[in-house]
Amino acid sequence: MSNKKSSSLVPTLRFPEFREAGEWEGKMLGEICKFVRGPFGGTLKKEIFIKEGYAVYEQSHAISQCFDHFRYYIDEDKYKELQRFAVLPDDLIMSCSGTMGKFAIIPNKPKAGVINQALLKLTIKNKYDLNFIKYTLELPVNQEQLLSQSAGGAIKNVASVDQIKEIVLYMPNTAEQQKIAACLSSLDELITAHSQKLDALKKHKKGLMQQLFPAEGETVPTLRFPEFREAGEWVVVKIGDFVESYRGGAPLTPSDFVSYSDYEVIPKKAIDEGMYLNMSIEKPTYCKGSFYNKNLQSIVDSTYLITTLRDLVPSGPNIGYIVKYEGERKYILAQGVYGIKLNKKIISDFLIQFSKTDKYRKMMQSVMVGTTQVHIRNSVYFNLPISVPTLPEQQKIAACLSSLDELI
Repeated sequence: MSNKKSSSLVPTLRFPEFREAGEWEGKMLGEICKFVRGPFGGTLKKEIFIKEGYAVYEQSHAISQCFDHFRYYIDEDKYKELQRFAVLPDDLIMSCSGTMGKFAIIPNKPKAGVINQALLKLTIKNKYDLNFIKYTLELPVNQEQLLSQSAGGAIKNVASVDQIKEIVLYMPNTAEQQKIAACLSSLDELITAHSQKLDALKKHKKGLMQQLFPAEGETVPTLRFPEFREAGEWVVVKIGDFVESYRGGAPLTPSDFVSYSDYEVIPKKAIDEGMYLNMSIEKPTYCKGSFYNKNLQSIVDSTYLITTLRDLVPSGPNIGYIVKYEGERKYILAQGVYGIKLNKKIISDFLIQFSKTDKYRKMMQSVMVGTTQVHIRNSVYFNLPISVPTLPEQQKIAACLSSLDELI
């Protein structure tokens, strides 16, 4: 939509039947809906909650847009006392604490209950399309208005109800509102369907991995491709037996960094559960050419696999995952990040997939040391045991799991 400051606007993209329908009109949110802020915090105390009864709607319901589960319930007398805060079908609830500015529509047959102090309830007037209003309130420009700066601090807070009422939304006629909302809703349904398919594929892969690799204490997997069922037991060796050479990152100081250069640094966060190096996970980090030239043993190309043996997070979520990347670019390793060049005794994709298994992850957790910064010593890591089959079976397993990764 245009950034033109006026009482009316026209979007840059419009459905054909509405191109001559005139400009959109600015309406204050107070004209569009009625507001009810959740009761004061002392009204809903934990000592009054019961196991079953009338539900207490929380900010988690606005964030997840799911109403299948409730943590707290109140009795009928309390529900009648708080009738003003009761939810009705097609009410719009907004989170006002923690993760703020999230909206959800109360379904047609909701669980009878009331909102808590962390929610704002909006009841849309009949001449406005509910879904259109929700999508409009989720626009960045309106989110900025909803989340005002708190006095004397840097923490964002939801604006007061009086301020929210004065937020101006630009509105077409009802028919155009419905057309836009229907278009966006159909995309949301498609996104939801693909998200569900994605979750199912991830679960399928996780289950398959548990069967394609031997369990703790076992020498063969529970599921094996037909041509390898008589191939014998997997051999237990050390990770270091497959390493031809490795490189580790050198310490970087603030003076080594620049805003941009050809020398991009691989951070620890770029190594995760995926197959490939994820360099888009955070803002790129670059260092000076002088650092690059002095630390050639910290430089890797696509002939290396990448892992990390150090993490600031106590649980070490990324430690030990192995990834690869394709292309001609050379990267600089951050401290605690390693480039590993394998010999021909193991398939790289097989080792990458093994690094995602629960068995491997438990092994990583068992050898981590440290408190505020956890790590695994090189000497320990390269001596860790790994079970491997023949190269053809490695290739078959890697190809099977990699095909699922491509779908994911």
